[in-house]
Amino acid sequence: MNVRVAAALAVKRVSWDGQSLSRVIPKVLASLDDAKEASLLQEIAYGTLRWRLQLAAVATLLLNKPLKEKDADVHCILLVGLYQLFYMRTADHAAVSQTVNAVKLINKPWASGLINGILRQAQRDQDALLEQVNQQAHCRWSHPKWLVRCLKRDWPEQWQQILAQNNARPPMVLRVNRLQGDRDRYLAELEQCGLAAQPHEVAPEGIVLKQAVAADQLPRFQAGVVAIQDGAAQLATHLLDLAPAQRVLDACAAPGGKTCHMLEYQPQLEMLQALDIDEKRTDRIQENLQRLHLNAQLTVADASQPEQWWDGILYDRILLDAPCSATGVIRRHPDIKSLRKASDIDALVKAQNKLLLALWPLLKVGGKLLYTTCSILAAENVAQIKHFLATNKNANEVVITATWGQKMSVGHQILPGDQGMDGFYYACLVKI
Repeated sequence: MNVRVAAALAVKRVSWDGQSLSRVIPKVLASLDDAKEASLLQEIAYGTLRWRLQLAAVATLLLNKPLKEKDADVHCILLVGLYQLFYMRTADHAAVSQTVNAVKLINKPWASGLINGILRQAQRDQDALLEQVNQQAHCRWSHPKWLVRCLKRDWPEQWQQILAQNNARPPMVLRVNRLQGDRDRYLAELEQCGLAAQPHEVAPEGIVLKQAVAADQLPRFQAGVVAIQDGAAQLATHLLDLAPAQRVLDACAAPGGKTCHMLEYQPQLEMLQALDIDEKRTDRIQENLQRLHLNAQLTVADASQPEQWWDGILYDRILLDAPCSATGVIRRHPDIKSLRKASDIDALVKAQNKLLLALWPLLKVGGKLLYTTCSILAAENVAQIKHFLATNKNANEVVITATWGQKMSVGHQILPGDQGMDGFYYACLVKI
């Protein structure tokens, strides 16, 4: 398949069909005529989805009338063309001609003149078009209106900074497996391979690459010496206060990054149970464990129904990486802008509370539960934990003292881009 057709297909499957980009990309990559164009496909698909709302607003200005539903593929090819003109270094004439060629390849030659005319007008009037659509905040920042409203409410001073960071390209961050090496030694290996990198500012095992590379280009990746994990996610293990002989539950554990990090950090745990409701995603945990030469007890079950899977022995530590809106990781997953709806938030808040109430009785007195999300919405974070503390008198907050993020009325919040990290929320609770 032609690379621009494939990119447009990926955009359509996300924005029209509601599929996640992580599931779509492997399929469209496999369909490429030239495997060497994989990086170009990802650049166009991710970039078009990142700026889709803005590009769609420009397309609306340029179309005499909306395209029919059955021509959603033509619309997506148009967005792909606009993205190349506005945001890529592709020569304008090449962006236009290649996009026109793409629409011919989907057996809709009638649209080639339309696409050609619109792209040429966009090329001529780019500044004026963007100035016009950017009068509206949701177009300027290419975020859904509901999310812009939420961020203005929750972060009145930082909302524009958050939106800008959501549209930025995230760094590639590694986690060194401390059972097989140390950070300084691995930094030296990267240097020998010509890969520029530096220690992460706050994650002790973290390394930030200057430029992203494929995993198989990392020295000794398959040997399990290193994993790919954002610095914010790496902080979970250090907040759990792990010690030998503890029983630990990692609820909602897939794909297993935090599970593996805990085992690397404290190999003398009595038991670590990694639980997830999705069997396919649990397979990902097993793959990561095998590559890193680690072992955990894997369980496929609903964490909110412990009567179906719990053995009755209390845990010393519970990590609840709760299902959430993922609004803190939009820079890595721009499809969230298309897939997440305002109506999802209430349902997620209820699910998070259900998990907290179900897992809290499984914790020993004196034990700790670490609640975390990759959300930046107050309803899922501060408000959620405040409500839990108010209604569970045997729970106290363990105040997090940290040089990262910002202290909230309860818990600690990292906003997207803070010290180069993804947006994460952490709250540590102790049973009294």
